Amino acid sequence: MSRASERSPTRTIVIGDVHGCLSELEALLALVEATPQTDRIVLVGDLVAKGPDSQGVIQLCRERGLHAVLGNHDAKLLSLEGEATKTSEAPTGSHAQIASTLCQADWDYLRALPLWVHVSDMQTIVVHAGLVPGLPLDQQPRRFLLNLRSITPDGQPSKRIEDGVPWAQLWTGPQHVVFGHDAVRGLQQHPFATGLDSGCVYGGALTALILPERKLVSVPARRAYANTRI
Repeated sequence: MSRASERSPTRTIVIGDVHGCLSELEALLALVEATPQTDRIVLVGDLVAKGPDSQGVIQLCRERGLHAVLGNHDAKLLSLEGEATKTSEAPTGSHAQIASTLCQADWDYLRALPLWVHVSDMQTIVVHAGLVPGLPLDQQPRRFLLNLRSITPDGQPSKRIEDGVPWAQLWTGPQHVVFGHDAVRGLQQHPFATGLDSGCVYGGALTALILPERKLVSVPARRAYANTRI
């Protein structure tokens, strides 16, 4: 089980899907007055893709010692590690083009990202997409940790919104889960789960949850960088 840190900071700040929105991430960190001496900072994954500066986001995270979990777009980028990439043939914003901008330290940071972070002193689990209700943490399938959105009427997990209700609506704890990935549903607040994907890359906002008080703080996107939330 992954832990953000063995120390006990005053606050834990969990930040939603950044998707390459470096300016907004910097603005949010400044707004919450984050400091490495007093704060543990954990990102919910999808550091990269769709936005303007994926490499810059990774560099900031590793240089400031920010924690993060693996998102589905981060995993897709990692699948390109070591492959020759012809940037002249890659479409703007594609994972292939992003891969061509990364240095070895960036790859090392991404490769080390866990599928979840257990913040034990805050009774909180941070994961990118979600957890299947009723399954122990160590039995959660990787594909759903990275892609889960809904639970169907017959109880099956699905990555499709239209297939059922939000998985977080059915999560009964006892630990609180903080997640991202679901920009269509946007900010979600359930008794035992909080969804932080407020669609920054689509022109929405970048949102953080400050623990232990569970205070929500956000900064608006400077503009829309992508035109779809799926």
